[in-house]
Parts: sequence; structure tokens; C-alpha cells
Amino acid sequence: MNYLIPEWEKQEFIQLVFPHKNTDWACYLNEAIDTFTKIAYAIAEHEKVLICYEDKNTISHLKHKNFLFKKVKTNDTWARDFGAISVKIDNEVKLLDFKFNGWGLKYPANYDNTISRKIFNIYKSYNFVLEGGSIDTNGKTLLTTSKCLLEENRNYPMSKKEIEEFLKRELFVKDIIWLNHGFLEGDDTDSHIDTLARFVNKDTIVYCKCFDKNDIHYNELQKMEKELKKTKFNQIPLPLPTPKIFDNERLPATYVNFLIINNAVIVPTYNDKYDEIALNTFREIFKDREIIGIDASILIRQHGSIHCITKEYFTNIN
Repeated sequence: MNYLIPEWEKQEFIQLVFPHKNTDWACYLNEAIDTFTKIAYAIAEHEKVLICYEDKNTISHLKHKNFLFKKVKTNDTWARDFGAISVKIDNEVKLLDFKFNGWGLKYPANYDNTISRKIFNIYKSYNFVLEGGSIDTNGKTLLTTSKCLLEENRNYPMSKKEIEEFLKRELFVKDIIWLNHGFLEGDDTDSHIDTLARFVNKDTIVYCKCFDKNDIHYNELQKMEKELKKTKFNQIPLPLPTPKIFDNERLPATYVNFLIINNAVIVPTYNDKYDEIALNTFREIFKDREIIGIDASILIRQHGSIHCITKEYFTNIN
């Protein structure tokens, strides 16, 4: 059977791309490297970590038997969005490489768009723009947002129907759930699904829920919840963290940006009153996996979190 591989299947390694002085992390580079380092070591206790870097000084402190290193030129560090996407074809893992254009031409992407082809044995490449954070799957159903996939600087003039037919054909999914509502202030990806709603198993979706009626997100996330309730899947809410502000900007903090790895789940925390509630929710969902909370307060300064900077692979690197 051919299918898009869900994150909870057994992985070979996780890809991380480390910050350097030419990325947007430059103004708090040491803090960013510290957070990336904590995530790298947490993953390495369970599986291999492919660490891509541009400046050797940023990774010289990293020592672990499960660390693999690859020097490559990068614009930024968002491996989720420019990384290859894994499908299984005739029981073999194949890597698909989609075009990455800086989230709809918002940021430079000339180097990041080539990374996967430089590192991996790519089965098929596409001129279609698709970011890994814009989709989620249980293997049969694809979960995404209309705001992102239908945004005009990605695949215009393709229609929604044409995009849906393309994704079903190339990713081997049978159904697509398009969420028309839901956003996080400070998110510059046009509502990536991995900040809003994710599969945690073949039958269940966790989603971001706002409990504060005075919060700017309340109405839109209520509408998103109603959309999800119309699907056949079970739903489990995760609380929206209280507002996080940096440089007078609301940051897109979310617990939905978790990463499933072998035998564990890494959950972003934000020094927030809802942290423990979120961690306990994950402990109930993933009873057979270790739940690891890591402070992602630095990551959201650049509008992403733990899932955004990581990418899972299910086959050995060449």
C-alpha cells in the first residue's frame, strides 16, 4: 500500500538546521543555539539527529554518538518547511522534494530550497510549493488550512480542486480536511496546520482552543473547533498559552507544535500557567511514550516552535 507516512511510525533520524550569524537568530544567537542544543540532545537519547550547519563554531560543542553532521549553506533553520516529505511506495520509503519559496515569497529561500536535493536521495521533485508545516496526516487523511495552501503566492492559479487532486495523487491520501478558520497572531506562515491542529493517532486530532473570550483568537478558534467537530475524528483540546509579547509583538505560542519521536514526544513549553495542563494531556494521549517538555520561548521570537525546526525521516541518510 502506498501512503504518506504519519509522524508516529518508527523513525531513523530527525533533521535540525542550526542557527548562524546570517540567520534572523543573529540578535540572540547564543540563546537560540542553547535551545536548539537542548532539543538535539533530547532527541539523541531516542534516535539519530542529522545536524545541518553553516558555521562550525555553532556546533563544535555538540558531542553525542547519535549526532550526524552535514555542512550546508542555509538561509534559515526551518527544516519542517523545506525538508523532504516521506511516503511509502511498495513498502519502500521514498523522499519527495517540493518547492520552498519562503512562505509565499515573504523571505529569501534560495539556499533552503536546495538543501534536500543536496543531502538526500530524492525520489521525485516538484515545482509545486508545499511546506511540511502546512500539512498533517494519519496516513490516509490530510489535514490542512485553506489560508495557506490557497494563498496566491504559492501555487496560483491552481484552483482548490486542482490542488486537492494533486495532493491526493502525489501523497497517496484519500481525503483532505480543509480548515477555513483558525490563526495565531504573529504567525507569518499563513496559518500552518502544525500550529493549530494535529493528528496524534489514526482516530484523534488535538487542536488549539482559546478559553479567554477577550482574546483576539477566541472567535476564530471557536469556529475552527466547530469545523473539526464535523469530521469523523475524536478531538482533544490543548489550551492556547497566555499572550507572549516580545518587541511589542504577540508571539504565536502553541502546544500543538509538538514533535513525535521514537518512544517520546517533545512538547514546547512557555513558562505558562497552561504548561502542566498541556503536558498532562500529552501523558494521557501517549501513555507508552516519554513526554519531554522543552522551553520554546526563544523559538517563538522567530514565529515558530519545536515542530517547525525539526523534520523526521524514516530511512537511512546516504
